[in-house]
Amino acid sequence: MSKKIADIVSELALPILKERGLELWDAEFVREAGNYFLRVYIDAPKDVGTGVGIDDCEAVSRALDPLLDERESIFPDEGYTFEVSSAGLERSLRRPSDFERFLGSLVEVKLYGARNGKREYVGLLSGYGGGDVTLDVGGETEKFTKSEIANVKLRLS
Repeated sequence: MSKKIADIVSELALPILKERGLELWDAEFVREAGNYFLRVYIDAPKDVGTGVGIDDCEAVSRALDPLLDERESIFPDEGYTFEVSSAGLERSLRRPSDFERFLGSLVEVKLYGARNGKREYVGLLSGYGGGDVTLDVGGETEKFTKSEIANVKLRLS
């Protein structure tokens, strides 16, 4: 198969989300503890000011489920569990558009290895380019290279 399952599901979900004024944050098809999970993470546009509620998740799930049934041949014979949920307030940032959208926001950067004795830094996201992340940490600028970064996620406080 030339396309990944998550990519196919994303393509199917986009028109459904657009119709409801929502956005696709991410889709993943993973195997955990011997079971397959198809997860679709949705979000509301940043300028709307409201988040995603359970009713939004249910509506998207109900609209997407029959489309997935029509394409059952792309899934493993063992079946899978389908979940639609909010991207969450402390979501991971992965794509360049994620970083652009949340410039100026408080984020946590986790590193693969320690720098100055620390593996986690919290600060305002002040820059992003080529996978490198720049933070304002207490008035000091910290730049992390793509190869150092294990994860970047939003922080509430």
